[in-house]
Amino acid sequence: MIRVAMLSYWHVHAWDYTKQVQANPNSEIAAVWDEIPARGQENADKLGVPFIADLDELLARTDIDAVVVDTPTNIHRDVMIKAARAGKHIFTEKVVAPTLKEVNEILAAIREAGVKLTVSLPRLNDNYTLTVQDVISQGLLGQLTQARVRLSHNGATAGWLPEHFYNLEQCGGGALIDLGCHPMYLVRLFLGLPQSVSATFGYVTGKEVEDNAVATLRYENGAVGIVEAGFVNSHSPFSIELHGTEGTLLYGLPDDSIRVRSNKLEASEWVTIEKKDNRIPAYDQWVEHVLNGTEAEENIALAVDLTKLMEASNQSEAQKRAISLSELQQ
Repeated sequence: MIRVAMLSYWHVHAWDYTKQVQANPNSEIAAVWDEIPARGQENADKLGVPFIADLDELLARTDIDAVVVDTPTNIHRDVMIKAARAGKHIFTEKVVAPTLKEVNEILAAIREAGVKLTVSLPRLNDNYTLTVQDVISQGLLGQLTQARVRLSHNGATAGWLPEHFYNLEQCGGGALIDLGCHPMYLVRLFLGLPQSVSATFGYVTGKEVEDNAVATLRYENGAVGIVEAGFVNSHSPFSIELHGTEGTLLYGLPDDSIRVRSNKLEASEWVTIEKKDNRIPAYDQWVEHVLNGTEAEENIALAVDLTKLMEASNQSEAQKRAISLSELQQ
């Protein structure tokens, strides 16, 4: 049994991960720490486990094997390095950290300690993603020329996002680094890592962070990736568009069917593609890595690239120019 400490309930998905820990037969919640003690105590009481106010004290405990990190993004580095050095396996909310330099420091500590890391990139495991990858691998779209993925909601205009999600220091950004992570790692999955990134941020509600964002990814072969995210859009469907020299794929416009039109198919009209089954969630994959001594190699590689793309996007908006990934500090 993997005994897990929940590190913070800052993130809106912290209770989702709590339920995943509880649902997995090989893990259980053993303790809670939170940078806000009152919030930590409240959630520990709900769970019937100890609240430990001192992080170092919690990490020193031998009856805790692993941690789930849901802290503010700006303290991910310090929390995860401490956890790794204490020999605790780590499951973390995305992004791993807001800069590549911080990510590399975290990974160095994890490698030195020999603990297992998995990052919550949930849409990698969803049936539409797996089906899109299969369509690409079959060559039905030919050489990909454009990928566009959009994820947006009305959290800022409808007022249901927690106020601390607009704190630039804690979050490292707004709509793009939160919701935009998902379309960003999907475009990266479909097209690969780009040469450079250009981003434009909008501030519809006047928050400290952007609530409306687009990032454009430029590739050496002429392909273009488009990532869209927002906190100010009602009824905006999650959508994927892939275009290539031999065909086009559409998903979520507006229903959840995957439609392909391809020169490689006999049909001359749009064809609906049957979706594959979901893969097991990232949390359950992490538990398997911990139990089997294996590594989440693809997950970690995509998480590192996600930080690169987010850091480049933030720099692009700040400097009002395209940022090459080679410019990022290691």
